[in-house]
Amino acid sequence: MKILKAIFNFYLNSSIHVAVAVCSLLYLTVFEYDLQLSSSLLGFVFFGTISGYNFVKYAGVARFHHRSLTKSLRVIQIFSLISFALLVYFLIQLPPILYVLAGILAVITFLYATPILGKRTLRKLSGFKIFAVAAVWAGITVLFPWYAVQDMVTDDVWLTFVQRFLIVIVLTIPFEIRDLRFDETALGTLPQKLGVNTSKWLGVVVMYAGFSLDLFKDEFSCAHSSAFAITCFLCALALWGARERQGRYYSSFVVEGIPLLWVGLFYVLKYYFEISC
Repeated sequence: MKILKAIFNFYLNSSIHVAVAVCSLLYLTVFEYDLQLSSSLLGFVFFGTISGYNFVKYAGVARFHHRSLTKSLRVIQIFSLISFALLVYFLIQLPPILYVLAGILAVITFLYATPILGKRTLRKLSGFKIFAVAAVWAGITVLFPWYAVQDMVTDDVWLTFVQRFLIVIVLTIPFEIRDLRFDETALGTLPQKLGVNTSKWLGVVVMYAGFSLDLFKDEFSCAHSSAFAITCFLCALALWGARERQGRYYSSFVVEGIPLLWVGLFYVLKYYFEISC
């Protein structure tokens, strides 16, 4: 049991779980628009997510306490370096048009964890955190697979980008509720500014506003809308279940696992509607 627990904790702490969640949203875009997904793009997104998240989470620790790092953190540090090497390997195989987008997202990630403007990072700019995370996730999971095969972004794709941006904001709220006791007031997170209950209600409103955008798409997909509706229900449950003193794995595993259920639902419903018509 100790070995299984250690493996599971490594899976979470090394950001593999969040990378799987991001790749799930990537596949969601691929399924919705019938795009071709290369192994290079998938590898870049997977290892790029691990590298980016571990940099944000552990850069400060490694910088100031590199000699006293625990064994588990050293393993994660080595794993992150390997992931970064694989990120570069897959990046050079991608179309050049993606380099610009990758550069923009890399700069946001770097400034998110690295002090600028005196001693402040972008993360510490009031209210910025949740929107930065949503923008990066939406960019990676919607614009990357589209620009890999197309030159122009259609109106439907922009609507999907906005939907993904909004749903990631909703998925981030349970994390902000969890961290309410530890976050500095200057961060200006939604629970800090609005309170826990109001943040939950806002999350529900934002989520269903994103869902309603399906009605404005030129190509309406019953499979996508049905899967999205079920996912919205799951997100609502996750929001209302979030507490300041929540279980250790509630946000980091359960909430972050919702994208996996979403893409699974979409795949099954897409197949169901295809054989039913």
